[in-house]
Amino acid sequence: MIVTARGYGLLAAAVTLLGTGFRFAYPELALLGVAAAGAFGYALVTAGWRPRLAVDRHADPDRVGRGEPATVHLTIGNRGRLRPANLLAEDRCGPRRVPVPVLRLRPGRDTRVSYPVPTTRRGVVPVGPLRVTRRDPLGLVTLTRRYGDRVDVWVHPRVHPLHAVPTGAGRSLDGRVDRVPHGSITFDSLREYVVGDELRRVHWRTSARVGELMVREHVDTSLPRIVVLLDNRAHAHPTVVDGVADTFESACEAAASVLVAALRDDLPVTLLLVAGPDGPAAGPDPGGSPLDRLAAVELHGGALDDPLRTATTRLRQDRLGDTLVLLTGPGAQGDLGRLGALRGAYPSMLVTVFGADAPTPAGTAGMVVLDVADGAGFAAEWDGVRPW
Repeated sequence: MIVTARGYGLLAAAVTLLGTGFRFAYPELALLGVAAAGAFGYALVTAGWRPRLAVDRHADPDRVGRGEPATVHLTIGNRGRLRPANLLAEDRCGPRRVPVPVLRLRPGRDTRVSYPVPTTRRGVVPVGPLRVTRRDPLGLVTLTRRYGDRVDVWVHPRVHPLHAVPTGAGRSLDGRVDRVPHGSITFDSLREYVVGDELRRVHWRTSARVGELMVREHVDTSLPRIVVLLDNRAHAHPTVVDGVADTFESACEAAASVLVAALRDDLPVTLLLVAGPDGPAAGPDPGGSPLDRLAAVELHGGALDDPLRTATTRLRQDRLGDTLVLLTGPGAQGDLGRLGALRGAYPSMLVTVFGADAPTPAGTAGMVVLDVADGAGFAAEWDGVRPW
């Protein structure tokens, strides 16, 4: 509850009038003081009345890509039976306030409001709770209460289509990955004989039954495993404008693109952060949707230890996959030499540096380094990488 300047003035006047009237025996002044005190008490009772409101809020949809439309639908109902609700209300949507028309909301009636959610930036946009302000007619006291629960709208990074996916050191059990070697160790299916097939692969029992030669088709049993390591150190992305590091946003778009491409082809993929509680030191699977984690991730700075050294040590010990994709910024160009210790654990390594002013030298032999400007440039370069 907030007492306005007018309320403090009236309260001071009431005290002064009552004190002067009783001290010097002026009943007129005492009567004015009683009236002022009564007006202030009426303001407290009026502003303190709690309306019975029912608030229902949902976002449609609650998960969108950056720049895609999202709308919040808000329904407010007066569940009181006797009096209308004379209120001022506003809903929180990220950093802005949205006015809600509930002035003189009659008993048993509802009011509905829909408004767009700003999705121009990646992140988690909090929506709600509803702030309802109750004032007395004289403007002496203001009381604000919150109604309804908060909902979050997850704005994922923009996804750029990637046509190629890593093949890694292993191959696909179901033949879903290109360049799968046939004639390997696991039976997959039978097919008709074609010129050039080895006779030792002919399945004679089935051939006798169907009346033509049938051969066994085999594929390898393993899948390529991809590890996406996103460098979220503030040191790696030094240029920040209006609270946004463009190189970090581009790295998040690249990470989302790799994740979507891997999931599209049913390939195991793991997202890790260099710094923060979800880094490799916290374990390989901190939980949560990878795209939701990308929406919520922020730059991390001020650590006393070296997060990249900790990350490389954990990756070398755990061997979480066979293809490592590191996405970083121009501030980390001098740190790539530390990745040499991972060469034995990850046969295929790709490092992408966003926004670098000069070409980035390869930190170790066999490591592919890409210098790109943004997420779209990453997608164009990715499809031309020779290892896949």
